[in-house]
Amino acid sequence: MTYCLGIKLRSGLLALADTRITSGTETTTAKKISIHKEDHSSIFIMTSGLRSVRDKAITYFQEVLDEPDHTFNKLYKAVNAFGQQLRRVAEEDRAALTASGLYFNLFTIVGGQCKDDDEPKLYLLYPEGNWVEIGQNTPFVIIGNSGYGKPILNRTLTYETNMSIALKTAFLSFDSTRVSANDVDFPIDVVLYKANSFTPTEHRFEKDDLSKVSEFWAQELQVALQNIPEEWMNVVLNKLPK
Repeated sequence: MTYCLGIKLRSGLLALADTRITSGTETTTAKKISIHKEDHSSIFIMTSGLRSVRDKAITYFQEVLDEPDHTFNKLYKAVNAFGQQLRRVAEEDRAALTASGLYFNLFTIVGGQCKDDDEPKLYLLYPEGNWVEIGQNTPFVIIGNSGYGKPILNRTLTYETNMSIALKTAFLSFDSTRVSANDVDFPIDVVLYKANSFTPTEHRFEKDDLSKVSEFWAQELQVALQNIPEEWMNVVLNKLPK
């Protein structure tokens, strides 16, 4: 499994991905974010699914970017181009994967901004190559192990959240997933993109970098639990045998 999170804010975009790769009983570390930058164009891609499908689709997409006459003036056009390469991989590999008992499966988050986009854009691309745009009402999307990390995002994150709070929330969302699932783990890669800058900022965090934050949050949760009012419980506690 994996954990990849994309967030759309008024101030820009945030991407976070773990690096745990599980194959049978073996675990390895591999990067799940790729960045593709040109003049007045900045794109990041995160994937969840078969690594072989991911690597092949990314390679084919990079070939498209390397063509001398290519141009994407809007991000959705780049998303369409990646979708085309994903369908190409499906045509080439789906039958062989199915025969081997593997399911062709690659979910993708694509974010960034091209020169004619009026704001940064964020998209969820399905294995079939079709996509939806992530908007302001629910300004985030998770692919991979999504269940454990959603509650804190739903409770705290909005389109107006600043980048600093969004990064805290993104980490705590990942950390909630990490402590609940053995197939998600450090290191994590983070990409921040400031609106209209066309320059992504990338950083990798190791476990030791954030262990104190994780411990602090666990302690704060215990304190908050102790401070929750208890009068509402008396209706049932008073029914216990004396």
